[in-house]
Amino acid sequence: MSNLQMRIISAVVLGIVVLALTWFGGAAFRLLCAVIAAAIFYEWTRMSRPAGIAPHQMVAAALLAVVLLVFLAQPSAALVFGAAAGAVALCALDSRLRGQQAGTTVGLAYAALSGTSLALLRDDDREGLMAMLFLFATVWATDIMAYFVGRALGGPRLAPAISPGKTWSGAIGGAAGGVLAGGAVAAVTGHGGPALLVTALLLSVVSQVGDLFESWVKRRHGVKDSSGLIPGHGGVMDRVDGLVAAAFVLYLIGALLGGADRPAHGLFVL
Repeated sequence: MSNLQMRIISAVVLGIVVLALTWFGGAAFRLLCAVIAAAIFYEWTRMSRPAGIAPHQMVAAALLAVVLLVFLAQPSAALVFGAAAGAVALCALDSRLRGQQAGTTVGLAYAALSGTSLALLRDDDREGLMAMLFLFATVWATDIMAYFVGRALGGPRLAPAISPGKTWSGAIGGAAGGVLAGGAVAAVTGHGGPALLVTALLLSVVSQVGDLFESWVKRRHGVKDSSGLIPGHGGVMDRVDGLVAAAFVLYLIGALLGGADRPAHGLFVL
């Protein structure tokens, strides 16, 4: 089986699983978010210390497990973020006492925020499902259009020192595709409007920044893929880097408008 065939099969299977769990919501979706967060942290530590897991990283993994258990119990957002903040603070203290750099602490914060933002956005109601479909459409269309437009048009490099393959034409094409896809989902759900189009544009840009951030992390550690967990695609971080960055920003927007516990309700008053 060729690498292209493997990529297609993996993408189809993952897409079906993710969309099904998103549809069901509740504990099933939160478990998916916990798996994503755990995979992100595993890949982060694997890139930073390929020879083996240091004691400090084992402490950080245990702290992340506590955070994930808390949000699987579906408490308030304040409790979830409080647990995450406490875990990051304890990890930072442990890092300082052991004379370690802050990389593992950053990885813990990145993984925890990624999982909790996705979980809190979905919640268990119709608005949560709409928010996730809006997010998926915007980010996935950005990714797809950036790839094809960049290959077709080429042109100046977006960030040659970080990701030489990305171009400005691809970034602009991706943003346009993200706005169109996000706007289409918003219109189908009966909430199309200029504010949501602006939100889609913001999420598209943020998702591309998230992609560049992960590329910078991989380049810093001298690896091509974050791991080999997904056949034909590399690692989980390689697939969700833009998604989790956009999810965090979308959660913040929703929380400001509708409250920390019901962010999706705030989004659809736009």
